[in-house]
Amino acid sequence: MKKVLAAGATGYLGRYVIRELKKQGYWVRALARNPEKLENLKESIDEVFSGEVTRPETLDKVCEGINLVFSSVGITRQKDGMSYMDVDYQGNKNLLNLAMRNNVSKFIYVSVINAHLMMDLKMIRAKERFVEELKESGLDYAVIRPTGFFSDMLEFLKMAQKGRVSLFGNGENKINPIHGADLAEVCVTSLNKPEKEINVGGPETFSFEEIAELAFKVLNKKAKISTLPMWMIRVILPILRTFTSSKTYGPVEFMMSIMTMDVVGKPYGKERLKDFFEKELK
Repeated sequence: MKKVLAAGATGYLGRYVIRELKKQGYWVRALARNPEKLENLKESIDEVFSGEVTRPETLDKVCEGINLVFSSVGITRQKDGMSYMDVDYQGNKNLLNLAMRNNVSKFIYVSVINAHLMMDLKMIRAKERFVEELKESGLDYAVIRPTGFFSDMLEFLKMAQKGRVSLFGNGENKINPIHGADLAEVCVTSLNKPEKEINVGGPETFSFEEIAELAFKVLNKKAKISTLPMWMIRVILPILRTFTSSKTYGPVEFMMSIMTMDVVGKPYGKERLKDFFEKELK
């Protein structure tokens, strides 16, 4: 039985990946800063390793006996003063160093689709700098590039609940977001596939305006949608960068960028966004 280290285990995607790993018959070691957050996953985890990717001294034996590494490590809404370079780059680099030292056979990393079009964003620069390290490591690897998680689309539902959805750009650009369970299948399957880069999205493609309309529909509310033109985005971003922390402007900056381009990957999975929204409202 192959042994897998799952890093980013307490995140949205990590939880689905752990369940899928166990479902497909792997032995699973979960890395977590706060192991108590894994309590509801204990039936899918063989061993919990308590450590922090940004503190190498806590990771010494994390890859010992491990055959494969999966990492979805990255900043979401951390509040400990860490930067994207600290976590998305250096944290993953610390894991990669240990994977190489312990002769791990393959490293799976989750970045984002269209990264080459967003290299001006600090988040993307950090992720892609690690991707380059991974490619140069000599290890077998795969970089998974999802379009966007269903959980990200909850922002549309939250805005609709407040009465109005604001879109960056004209709302006509396309995206096929993917559910965590479907993406987990892609990630785990990639452990045994030769592809090095996997661009993937969900089974349905929407315009961003259509996602906003769907949010209002499941709420049984009349759609009220506003759009912010590109010139306004170009004014807002420098202000955000100057007067807010990276944990505040980073996600906003990313969403601004995503909404002004097509974000469509190879369709995969069976989960539907409407069902996801409806479940969230129960």
